[in-house]
Amino acid sequence: MIEQGQALPAGVLSELTDDGMLNHQVDALFADKKVVLFAVPGAFTPTCSEAHLPGFVVMADEFKARGVDIIACVSVNDAFVMKAWGVAQNASELMMLADGDASFTKALGLEMETAGFGGTRSQRYAMVVDNGVVTTLNVEAPKSFEVSTAEAVLAAI
Repeated sequence: MIEQGQALPAGVLSELTDDGMLNHQVDALFADKKVVLFAVPGAFTPTCSEAHLPGFVVMADEFKARGVDIIACVSVNDAFVMKAWGVAQNASELMMLADGDASFTKALGLEMETAGFGGTRSQRYAMVVDNGVVTTLNVEAPKSFEVSTAEAVLAAI
């Protein structure tokens, strides 16, 4: 599993924008930026839709005021699902990133097997990344939602 002080692994994350599909190289996306990256097990799922994503939507201005350039949500879903979920959640201030094949999630060492729920998914986590290096990493225990909340991440910045 990735640790604080380590650089993010190489990878590609997809984003469906109004102008079409963008495939972001992770190293370029995070270069020279302070980024809050949080992951959810699945778009449109209960805790993710009712608490995790909404917290970052509501607190986006507070993150920006503390020097955060990008707030990004990533999930092992496709970019079409992530865009639709972002629209449904009024997450226009956030980047909704897809890791469709879980390759980035696996490179982080933060995957989990959910079998019938959806197969390989991401563990729930939040991290602060400064110029591609993880400075804060909060990984949730299974079925928990405490350390990756927007409030917990904001307190670490």
